[in-house]
Amino acid sequence: MNTVHPPSASGQLPPDLDPRRLPAHVAVIMDGNGRWAEERGWPRFLGHRQGVEALNDIVRCCKDWGVAALTVYAFSTENWGRPVQEVNFLMTLFHEVLERELRNLVAEGVQLRFMGDLAPLPKTLRHFMEEAMSATAHNQAVHFNVAMNYGGRQEILHAVQAVAHRVEQGELKAAAITEQDLTEHLYTHPTPDPDLLIRSSGELRLSNFLLWQLAYTELYVADVFWPDFDRACFHKALLHYQTRKRRFGRLDLPT
Repeated sequence: MNTVHPPSASGQLPPDLDPRRLPAHVAVIMDGNGRWAEERGWPRFLGHRQGVEALNDIVRCCKDWGVAALTVYAFSTENWGRPVQEVNFLMTLFHEVLERELRNLVAEGVQLRFMGDLAPLPKTLRHFMEEAMSATAHNQAVHFNVAMNYGGRQEILHAVQAVAHRVEQGELKAAAITEQDLTEHLYTHPTPDPDLLIRSSGELRLSNFLLWQLAYTELYVADVFWPDFDRACFHKALLHYQTRKRRFGRLDLPT
């Protein structure tokens, strides 16, 4: 019987994980903050606050364990449809967390990037996001991408429009367009496509997240709400990933 070793308190990679087979890029749909709070009879905003703490730990876990890139779904284009009070709270929370954590991110070598259509966000928040990206631009310990006002279909449309503009300008012939041409205009560029997608709360859908990039990504669904997703949960997801054979549509043929 295989023994699952709990994550090390020292931050070292658990001994049952193979460092050579870790995903280079993990994407996360952080689902269930509001429901986590509602189950406890608390306001939804407390779930969002606790979800931030869970995310902070997973960012540090990626750094400790050697996962090079982490992309999280923080606010979708559809989230504007939530109650105004909740949207306003989230915008304030994003600013508070940035202000609180920026010095730590710089010190720990975390490179922070925000991706999506940032123009509709509050001006003060956008300004602080730009400062944070500039302050961490040269860090290399972990590439941490935060999807804000992001939608996968909108991202693809944006990339198609950018390539179409190149065709209009005579820089590129339509018949010569390649996948790489489109990829270069995605918000995630130049980060490679995710190896592993984790979704919390047990929901089985992509929710308009990284639709192009997830073509051959391994999927893992955790049956816990995001505020309860800790290093033990992340450890379990990585163990599952290391059992998968990534064939990318090909067959494993005998040599």
